[in-house]
Amino acid sequence: MENFSSKVLQAAVDEFSKLPGIGRKTALRLVLHLLRQKNEEVHFFAGALSNLADQVVYCKSCFNISDNEICDICSSPRRDKSTICVVEDLRDVIAIENTGQYHGMYHVLGGIISPMEGIGPDDLNIEPLINRVKKTTTLEVILALSTTMEGDTTNFYIYRKLQDSTAKVSTIARGIAIGDELEYADEVTLGRSILNRTPYQVNVSSKK
Repeated sequence: MENFSSKVLQAAVDEFSKLPGIGRKTALRLVLHLLRQKNEEVHFFAGALSNLADQVVYCKSCFNISDNEICDICSSPRRDKSTICVVEDLRDVIAIENTGQYHGMYHVLGGIISPMEGIGPDDLNIEPLINRVKKTTTLEVILALSTTMEGDTTNFYIYRKLQDSTAKVSTIARGIAIGDELEYADEVTLGRSILNRTPYQVNVSSKK
């Protein structure tokens, strides 16, 4: 344990070092950087973090992170409400939006099925998705999860749950390499994968 000359400094370093990928040396460097800033800038930074905890909510419709009960995408009259793109989290929404190739709605699962990590279907926003599809005029559900074993497992589970609905189920084209995370795909490749999506049944039958 480092010998800090200030307990306030040590407390700040302790908190920064809890962040993913931030070791104590990096945490100390970040804290010292903040100390060199003007007081108002540090207070603005602290206020942004406080607002993150107190004001950010999850959209009641799609479970995307939002400032309001219904997010800007769900409330926009310019979006195609007959299409729902199913993604893992906010990072995937941002990645797809950056392509400029998709204009429908989203549904954020909040993760993917992963028995190794103890994450099952009940831990995700899958049941709200099924209810949403059945209660609305959804014509197509696009499964846009990462092309990993966990992503494929989640795709198949959702496909089986939606078999009784009238909505078409499709998946993004395999322009995304097997094992890739969606957020790391370049915008052109991801955009083409959305545009060239294929019926999910084709993928299922090809596995048999």
